[in-house]
Amino acid sequence: MGAEQAIDASFGTAHQRLKESCSSRDWHRDKEDPDQPETVQAMQIALNLPKQDTPARHRVLEAAARAVVSVCLDERAGGDTVFAAALGRWYGHRIRKVARRSRNKAWNDVQALPGVTVDVARAFVPSAVNEVDPLIGKLQIGHTDLPADHPGEPLGDAPVIYVDTSLGMSAGKAAAQVGHGSMLLAAILDTQAAWEWKQAGFALSVREVDHATFERAEKEPGAVVVVDAGFTEIAPDSATVCALWRPLGAQ
Repeated sequence: MGAEQAIDASFGTAHQRLKESCSSRDWHRDKEDPDQPETVQAMQIALNLPKQDTPARHRVLEAAARAVVSVCLDERAGGDTVFAAALGRWYGHRIRKVARRSRNKAWNDVQALPGVTVDVARAFVPSAVNEVDPLIGKLQIGHTDLPADHPGEPLGDAPVIYVDTSLGMSAGKAAAQVGHGSMLLAAILDTQAAWEWKQAGFALSVREVDHATFERAEKEPGAVVVVDAGFTEIAPDSATVCALWRPLGAQ
């Protein structure tokens, strides 16, 4: 993605922490106990969905994916910080994500909370689900959906996250899944490649495709496939998204 650049030490540390947390990950083995609320950790994602001029579905999904990986590889994630400690607690449990609808004042208010905004999505520093900030907690989770759209060909020189439309996921569910995809893709990269991707603003495309196309993507070398725990909307162990470093046919 460009000429080699010097890597910030904090980025290198953040990337190593992400790699270690995602290595050989299997949600069946992740530690979580409902009787111990602190073990149920989640990254909250606010989606800016105004009633007028509502953004297209693919734009929202792309923003969510970029925001999530931006939090994981933020400079604060590589230091001895509250930001990094919160990520560490989340990495040590199931990497849940929860997408919420926002607009107007509610969207503006949450910008002050720790996290990263990319376009129409803000991903927040994770927390225990019983410790979500009230400004986030009042944002609605259910019925976060947008109509399907047809954005055309993905960027030719950037990663693509393919979403299996046969699962019928809502926009909110898909936003969480593409967030999984972007962070897991970053985790398999070497640090130089991940750094260059960051310098490019974590440019990527999200494309929702039929099941046959999704299966083709799964078979590509280096494919990163997200298998969902099935807490909401879909059956456990469903393959939801597949992230590729380059579009199908350009690998």
